[in-house]
Amino acid sequence: MKDAGFIFGSYIVTLGAILIFAVSTLRSAQKSSQSVTDKDKTWL
Repeated sequence: MKDAGFIFGSYIVTLGAILIFAVSTLRSAQKSSQSVTDKDKTWL
């Protein structure tokens, strides 16, 4: 149990990095989708 702090800290850092990456990807996608015309938005 003496390494529990390191293990939990590693999980927190990893999940935080994944969350930051996901948010930045979604923001980038939102910005780039605004430059596409409605005709070319085949995913809608």
